[in-house]
Amino acid sequence: MSRYWSPLVKSLTPYVPGEQPKITNLIKLNTNENPYGPSSKVLEAIRSEASDNLRLYPDPNADTLKQTIADYHSVDKNQVFVGNGSDEVIAIAFQALFKHPNPLLFPDITYSFYPVWSDMYQVDYQTVPVTDNFEIDVQAFKQANGGIIFPNPNAPTGRLLPLDQIKLLLEINTDSVVVVDEAYIDFGGESAIALVNDYPNLLVIHTLSKSRSLAGMRVGFAIGHPDLIEGMERVKNSFNSYPLDRPAQAAAVASFLDEEYFQSCCQKVIASRESLTEALTALGFEVLPSAANFIFAKHPEHDAETLANQLRERSIIVRYFKKPKIDQFLRISIGSTEECEQLATALKDMLG
Repeated sequence: MSRYWSPLVKSLTPYVPGEQPKITNLIKLNTNENPYGPSSKVLEAIRSEASDNLRLYPDPNADTLKQTIADYHSVDKNQVFVGNGSDEVIAIAFQALFKHPNPLLFPDITYSFYPVWSDMYQVDYQTVPVTDNFEIDVQAFKQANGGIIFPNPNAPTGRLLPLDQIKLLLEINTDSVVVVDEAYIDFGGESAIALVNDYPNLLVIHTLSKSRSLAGMRVGFAIGHPDLIEGMERVKNSFNSYPLDRPAQAAAVASFLDEEYFQSCCQKVIASRESLTEALTALGFEVLPSAANFIFAKHPEHDAETLANQLRERSIIVRYFKKPKIDQFLRISIGSTEECEQLATALKDMLG
């Protein structure tokens, strides 16, 4: 039936998401989900929307949510864009901001959805090598481009680019948009949202899937200059004018109203990350510095794919990427304290 496909579809290589196996008693450390559920305020907000109101369309502009996000980050509401998870927000940014004669730039080791979107929306792109230590080299982006995008902390490495380096990048790149994808910033970094009012070409994108435990609701947002937001709204309203449903909007608003719970969850994940890093280092692993809710590690004497398969036999799932430069690394999501301890015990047993 592929004879009915358009030529574009035939040329696409789709993104492969992390596995969601249907296995009981599984320790699932492969998709960077939060081991702790959403706050009780979020659950109550979702329950309140389970009513006759579901027969009505949601607010197409998500005004209450936009205002909540604006207040939380001390920006104006017209600087906020919301969508179905940060993936949809980034996809709209590709369409609205990146389609120019010069190529889009992103690191060669990064979120593997970027080249997929580039192909999907026919955006020419060029990758910029990270350093031997897997750091993003800002000076390497000093070249003609139609835009720049990268995660911070980077994925799958977890390495953080300090805010002063982002500022330097913005100062040497003033003629195109710089998108900072901050899916993991709440686990140890300083957000570039603090810079949006000083740099009109900066767009910062967040998700509520990770630090706010709402992967199942699909909510993301972008903050930037009103002109950037208007461009994205034009694309969104030409594509999907009702992107966020009622329960998702209510849950997202509530997540910003329980700061104590949010901070508590982040700190627990950070503490587990540091403990797991110490445990793996003691077993001989080389672990990259991480500011995310995952670590990127390799063992100099053991093949990464073999280790991943052996862990699977013990009902522990981690992420393995069979790609150049990183095919000896495992990306390990930070689970609960107990899950991290079980992983470390399994690895100790496997390494003998």
